Amino acid sequence: MNWIILRLVLLLASAGQIHSRAALRFTTLEEQEAGVKIGSLSTTYSAPYQLLNERYIKVDKSTGDLFTKERIDRETLCPSHQDGDCTFIDTAVVSLNSEIVKLIIVVDDINDNAPIFERNEIPLHIPEDASIGTAFPLDDQAQDKDTGNNGLIHYHLKDSGGFFAIRQDGHELELVVLRELDRETQENHILVLVAVDGGSVPLSATANLSVTVTDVDDNCPEFDTDSPVTAIVPALGIKGSAVAQLKATDKDLGQNAQITFSFSRQISDRAKALFHLDEHTGLISLAVDIQVDSPEEHMLKVLANSPLCPPVQTQVAIYIQPVTSPEPSIRIRFVTEHKNQVIVLQENEPPTVLALLELEDTSAAKGTLSLDEDSMPFSLKPQAGSYLLSTSKPLDFEMCREYNVTLIISDPHGTRLHRREVIKVAVEDVNDNAPKFEQTHYEKDIKENNEPGEFLLKVQATDADSYQFGKVRYRLTNRGPFRIHEETGVISVAESLDREQQETYILTVLAWDGGEPSQEGFATVSIHILDLNDNPPAFSTPHFYFFVSESIPQLSQVGKVTVSDADKGGNGLIVDVRILSENVPFAMDLAQGSLRSTGEVDREKQDRYDLLVVAVDGGSPALSTTVKMTIFIEDVNDNQPQVLLPSSNLSCLTISPATREGSMITKIYAIDEDSGMNSDITYQIIATKPALHSPFQIDQQSGNITLVQHLRGEDYGMHHLFVVVRDGGKPDPLQTTVWINLLVNETLEKCHVNAVPDYLPPRLPPPMPVKDCRCESKAWLIFYCGLCLMVISVCVLLAVVVVFIKCKKRKRKVEKKTVWETGNLCELKPLN
Repeated sequence: MNWIILRLVLLLASAGQIHSRAALRFTTLEEQEAGVKIGSLSTTYSAPYQLLNERYIKVDKSTGDLFTKERIDRETLCPSHQDGDCTFIDTAVVSLNSEIVKLIIVVDDINDNAPIFERNEIPLHIPEDASIGTAFPLDDQAQDKDTGNNGLIHYHLKDSGGFFAIRQDGHELELVVLRELDRETQENHILVLVAVDGGSVPLSATANLSVTVTDVDDNCPEFDTDSPVTAIVPALGIKGSAVAQLKATDKDLGQNAQITFSFSRQISDRAKALFHLDEHTGLISLAVDIQVDSPEEHMLKVLANSPLCPPVQTQVAIYIQPVTSPEPSIRIRFVTEHKNQVIVLQENEPPTVLALLELEDTSAAKGTLSLDEDSMPFSLKPQAGSYLLSTSKPLDFEMCREYNVTLIISDPHGTRLHRREVIKVAVEDVNDNAPKFEQTHYEKDIKENNEPGEFLLKVQATDADSYQFGKVRYRLTNRGPFRIHEETGVISVAESLDREQQETYILTVLAWDGGEPSQEGFATVSIHILDLNDNPPAFSTPHFYFFVSESIPQLSQVGKVTVSDADKGGNGLIVDVRILSENVPFAMDLAQGSLRSTGEVDREKQDRYDLLVVAVDGGSPALSTTVKMTIFIEDVNDNQPQVLLPSSNLSCLTISPATREGSMITKIYAIDEDSGMNSDITYQIIATKPALHSPFQIDQQSGNITLVQHLRGEDYGMHHLFVVVRDGGKPDPLQTTVWINLLVNETLEKCHVNAVPDYLPPRLPPPMPVKDCRCESKAWLIFYCGLCLMVISVCVLLAVVVVFIKCKKRKRKVEKKTVWETGNLCELKPLN
């Protein structure tokens, strides 16, 4: 098909029917889904539409809309156009004239490629004497395949410790020294070099920057602290024998750390002849064989030399012992326990004899035995030519575990020291010390709602005893929700704590040692539970009910609203109580904890209000609770009765003189918008015109007006009844008045009233008690019935009395005659 179109195009071109027009340019973002619209040919050309090459885009032949055909990766499409537009060209055949249109599709970049370092670790060597501000170029830079800001990379360092910084100038990247370097302190610095591109959602990459600080000769030799300062050469010293080994170090490396030793020129010629110093190893040895009759002391000054450094000096005192004749010796006879010539004594023993010392004199020398001045707390007493070595007071293992008792053998005059002898005394520990805590009272705060097993604190107790006696273990005497590790003293929380249940715990920690019996020590731990805002405000009831009068003044209290919070401090502070419902005449008084009225209420408009009230505490984040509140509006007598019938004081009704007595003539109908007793309406006629006895009467409850007597000739004409309509309000009822106009006439033509009588009573009478008309109309009948019943009762009572008296008389006659008469009407029979 494409070949056919191409041939058609060539044919039209040869015919000169193709008009050259400017190319159309469209833009799309890379990596979009297939089917995304990128533009339309219909804005410039008419249908139909056809593309010669549908590699990346396709066209709707009817509408001319261009759509992507697949995902387009800009970096794959234009790998060599990183800094310019990435385009591809297509050709469209449009309209019925088959015009050829060149299409240029520009693929814009998105930030879909993160920076990439070629190496994960970049090595760099910097001399330790590099001055602050020195910059070292970094050639290993990150690459980003995106263009524009998406491919623009910025760098920064992490974990530099303040020693280095990155400086970026265009495409140049340098590492700048910010602090002095010291190889001897830190030889290697591992930095993290972060590369971040400039996309709207930036992407980043990291590489480790390994900086090695190279050595320079900036350190001089120093003699070690363990180099000898004294040495003893025994009698009959042999040439080449080692006397002392000197040690010196240089913190530098390689050639910078080489040290040579030499004698100072200030030593004596005698010392130079007797001793030899190895310049490389620092070993002092005998240069000749030595045999002297008297002791000699030589002070050697030794120098340690290193390139570019002044020499350092140390002194070694060397004592040469003379050849002597045999001297007196000591023979030890142990009294107490001993091991390997060491006396063993338990601590806290009273003064005890340790050994019997015998001084064995030689033929050439005599001597005496004494203790060195520092040999305390021991004593030496002569005993029959020997000496008793004793303790002068109890020994304390915790103060000193081993003593070196120095015995001095001298001539009888004490002028010459023959020799010294040392006897070792080891003190054996007993369990005489209880564990002691570092502090007797610990305090710790912990937030409530903790995770079970959370670390709380560590207590530490030490025991001055040794071995098993000094091994301390721990336990809690009142552990509650806490646990302690028996060996480490770590106290942890076994369960989640609730401050509202208990705010403070006092724990007693017992520490005991491994003795038999063991010694114990105690410490207390006060644990304070810190409050979290985990309790919302709580109202005293989930639903409040209030009753208020509709006449309640503004700002009056409707009722108390009690709300509390079990939390503490700001978490338990109620900072706000408000009504969520809008446009209601009520508001919360937070200071007084009450609901107040803020506007007028009218029961006749709304007899109840259903509100939602929220309480908010002062925690962060704050918690809140919502409750319902229903307010019932109680009625007051604020509405007077309204007469609906008759509709006017000028209304008139014609009555036939033949109307029968007891007939209802008309009715007054009135309403009251109040409720209860306030809406109970009664009716009363307080004036009539003409003022003679009116043949009409009104029912106080129903308002029905009836004819109570037969109409006579003098009743003909207009009758005006002045009626008061009252409600049942207490203490002051409200009332209204109405004129009832009745015309007694033979003809029942419609009557007219032009004006009501000019009558206003000076004061309306009080309401009459409510009567039942039916009972009133037949009161006379009830009266006569009652009177008749009373008369009949009296007559019956009199008849009974008369009969009873006659019976009593006849009974007496019978008892006298002792004769029973069968015809006697008052015959008596005994009761069985």
